[in-house]
Amino acid sequence: MFFKRLLNIPVLRDILVFGYRTKLIFFEILLKTKLSFKWLFTSRETTNFTYDLTKINKQYLAVTISHITKKPYLEIFKYILEIDSNIMLKEHIYNETKKSAESYKSDKTIYFGRRIGWYAIARAIKPKIIVETGVDKGLGSCILISALMKNKKDGYSGYYYGTDINSNAGYLLTKEYTKYGEILYGDSIDSLSRFNKKIDLFINDSDHSQDYEYNEYLTIESKLSKNAILLGDNSHCTTKLFEFSSKTGRSFLFFAETPQNHWREGAGIGFSFK
Repeated sequence: MFFKRLLNIPVLRDILVFGYRTKLIFFEILLKTKLSFKWLFTSRETTNFTYDLTKINKQYLAVTISHITKKPYLEIFKYILEIDSNIMLKEHIYNETKKSAESYKSDKTIYFGRRIGWYAIARAIKPKIIVETGVDKGLGSCILISALMKNKKDGYSGYYYGTDINSNAGYLLTKEYTKYGEILYGDSIDSLSRFNKKIDLFINDSDHSQDYEYNEYLTIESKLSKNAILLGDNSHCTTKLFEFSSKTGRSFLFFAETPQNHWREGAGIGFSFK
């Protein structure tokens, strides 16, 4: 009752409301700060941060991909569980990272983040040709090739091509994984211009400038198969895949990832499809 009376006094009401709003901000910052300091002392990563997604975020991702591929939700979610529990892949990444010159800035625990969506798409549509621009260490390469390996067991052959201007990129792509894919070194647009196969699944993750991203889409436009799907790893901060989709009569959706217990705000996946 006393508190309600205070709210009837304009000056005191404004002070109390300001204090309540300050508390909301404080606890939000406190949570981010705790996660940041925990990461600072438990992770070694400096870029391309890895993390798990929340359970509900994975469910929403499965729903999104189900809509795009017209496959049942439970089938897509099964693919997400499949990649999450792929021990062979995680052991391969751990062992190859340990041997590399990049081991000092890599974590022992393996997380795939939004790339589980890449995997689920590849499992759902059974692509014959996958192209990913921007390989970096090759995490996405191995995830996509893992999907091709599973597809092969189901009777569907496929091959992966990665592009990267860095001749040292792709150190994770070794051993069994090289049977299903390769890296084309050099400028991505030059590599795409020379590419002479129909692309069923394309992932843009190279130079993150807007113009370069859009030029990649223009370069592959005539090389896309009838039902090709394009994934944009930069769609959380540029509209270029959306613009390309609008220009070419394709549908567009964006999925925003929600990291599990990580200070970093998630990115997402842009989907361009027929």
